[in-house]
Amino acid sequence: MELGNQTMITEFILIGFSQNLQICIFLFILFFLIYILTILGNGFLICTVIVSPQLHTPMYYFLCNLSFLDLCYSSCSVPKLLIDVLSEKRRISVTMCITQMNIGLILGGIKCMLLAVMAYDRYIAICSPLHYTLIMSWRVCRYITVSMWVGSLIFSSFPTISRPLVFCAENKLNHFYCEVLLLLEVACGDLSFYKISIVVVGFFTLLSPPVFIVGSYICIIISIFKIRSPKVGAKAFSTCASHLTVVFLFFGTTMTAYIGQTISFSPYLKYISLIYIVVTPVLNPFIYSLRNNDVKKAFRKLLSRY
Repeated sequence: MELGNQTMITEFILIGFSQNLQICIFLFILFFLIYILTILGNGFLICTVIVSPQLHTPMYYFLCNLSFLDLCYSSCSVPKLLIDVLSEKRRISVTMCITQMNIGLILGGIKCMLLAVMAYDRYIAICSPLHYTLIMSWRVCRYITVSMWVGSLIFSSFPTISRPLVFCAENKLNHFYCEVLLLLEVACGDLSFYKISIVVVGFFTLLSPPVFIVGSYICIIISIFKIRSPKVGAKAFSTCASHLTVVFLFFGTTMTAYIGQTISFSPYLKYISLIYIVVTPVLNPFIYSLRNNDVKKAFRKLLSRY
């Protein structure tokens, strides 16, 4: 198709990581094992929480939501990555690329908000334990969940749905995934609307949640130091440490990748993207499980039934 004197692009070529056959086979095995562990780890965590009445609390409800998001987030990218690693052409249609980008933005936005909600949940549990069941009721939890999904769906997908991107320049993407900023680099026409939208969405998803999380944990740390019982304080700190590990791992790599692409795109940023797209979903269930005695006890009890 022609657009003025330029030809519209209907598919992209994802360059990926390497063309060397031995490296590609190694990467395929590595990513395949990571994907299987992601499914098993998050799947077992969800099943453990569902069948264990003692884990039917808001904290583990949101943890189940996080595991479900990690399953969806990983399944949005890794299967295509596995196909491309052993493929010579590594092609993806513009429609599929935009779809992958939108799904990633929606799920990523929900995850950012969910990590902030989980920090707020810990803040209420530690700083206002007597009012916890009243503030974090099941009705409130369900309302928060629906709000996150609807909000992320509207904010993240509105720009590309309202004004679809048109591509008529380079069709080679030096990446393994359809990142929004990378697609804007090869898009045609007036992109001011999309750039403003990215700033607005980035503020609500990448900047506001970390600020909220930091504020919540400052209050939590102050409250922990006021707790006279060392055992209770240690348990509270252990619970928060797991969440903080996930927060730093996810937001640290995500912000580095997106800010780096905004300043000056580097092909090495795709390796950072690999961490929050592929690695963090497999680590999250193990981070929460290994440092949480309640989950470990429930998991052992579940295994003893079989």
